[in-house]
Formats: sequence, structure tokens, C-alpha cells
Amino acid sequence: MKIIMLGAPGAGKGTQAKRIAEKYTIPHISTGDIFRANIKNGTELGQKAKQYMDKGELVPDELTCDLVMDRIQQEDCKNGFVLDGFPRTIPQAEALDAALEKIGQKMDYAVDVDVPDENIVNRMGGRRACLSCGATYHVTFNPTKTEDVCDACGAKTVLRDDDKPETVQKRLEVYHAQTQPLIDYYKKQGILKSVDGTQPMDAVFDAIVAILGA
Repeated sequence: MKIIMLGAPGAGKGTQAKRIAEKYTIPHISTGDIFRANIKNGTELGQKAKQYMDKGELVPDELTCDLVMDRIQQEDCKNGFVLDGFPRTIPQAEALDAALEKIGQKMDYAVDVDVPDENIVNRMGGRRACLSCGATYHVTFNPTKTEDVCDACGAKTVLRDDDKPETVQKRLEVYHAQTQPLIDYYKKQGILKSVDGTQPMDAVFDAIVAILGA
């Protein structure tokens, strides 16, 4: 079962991707993890990616696709995988389809976790992070026992710049311009499935399982 997770930043697709991976015993693959693993292991592809990342530039589509293809051809992916954060654009999706076709494979599902922008701005604005140990909280859904104090290590929790409303709005604009077109792309292929991401986390997961089948 080969699945692509779609959804705006903060829609919760990463959380759902991890749960799908656990339930179906398939790897959860995020491009960030692939980049870090290849750089850490000093692979040829990793060294190429590092040259761009060190300059603060985006890794080109072709190289990103090569890294993803290298990962999904490993033994643990033989029963499928969940892609999270890739593809982000139509050219990336086309490159992935072409590369999969060469090895006689294709994607089975593109699952869109659909959440309106205003919900995302409110949701992310309530996030709090501990810069000391990395624990994350939410003022409504997962508050700390003591306000602004990390349960795990006692350090102060903060609203990260990434989660401030104006930053979230910018990220959503980029998402709508670049990634939203993928929804139409996969709809045309007949593999797009949408779930209401405003529901509680467990209900979203149950809706995805109903689509994928037990």
C-alpha cells in the first residue's frame, strides 16, 4: 500500500502518517528524515543535498526525487510506505510517477487531510514548544500542568516564530500556490481521498482507516 499524505502545514498529516505506518507496518517516509539520514551516512546523494541546504537553498526536485526513490526501493518498503512532505509540487509529482513507472509501480492513495485556513491559524497559534528538551504542547488540546512551564524538564515553553499567525498565513499562501494543485492532479488519477481534518485526531485516523481498509 503506497500512500501520499496531503494537507496544509498544521493540518496534522504528519501525526496521521505515523499512525498509518504503525497500523499497516510500513515505513513513514518524510523528506526531512531522508535528507538527514543521507547526510549523516555521507552518501553521494546526501553530499549533493547538503551543498544546497548549507546555502539555505531548496534541494532541486530531481535530486529530492532521486533520494525518495532510493529510499522506497529499500527492503522495508516492499509492502508499501507512507510519503509525508513529498511531493510538494506538480513537477515533483510527475517526477515521482515517472520514476515509479520505470520500476513497474504506482501510488495507491493520496489522502488529503482537509482543514480550513482559519482553523490552522488558531491551532498553530496555540502551540507551545520547550526549546530546552523539544517537547511540544497546545494551550487547548495538550496544555502544560503549569502555564508556560514544560512538564518534562521544567524549562519555559514559548510560541515559536514558525507558529505565529503572520508566519502561518505566509506558509498557507505558499501551500495554496504550490501544493494545493496536487489535489486536482491526484483527483484526475482517481486516487485522491479527502478526510475532514477538523475532527478529533482519533476520528480523523478512523476515517483514513475506513478508506484504506483494515
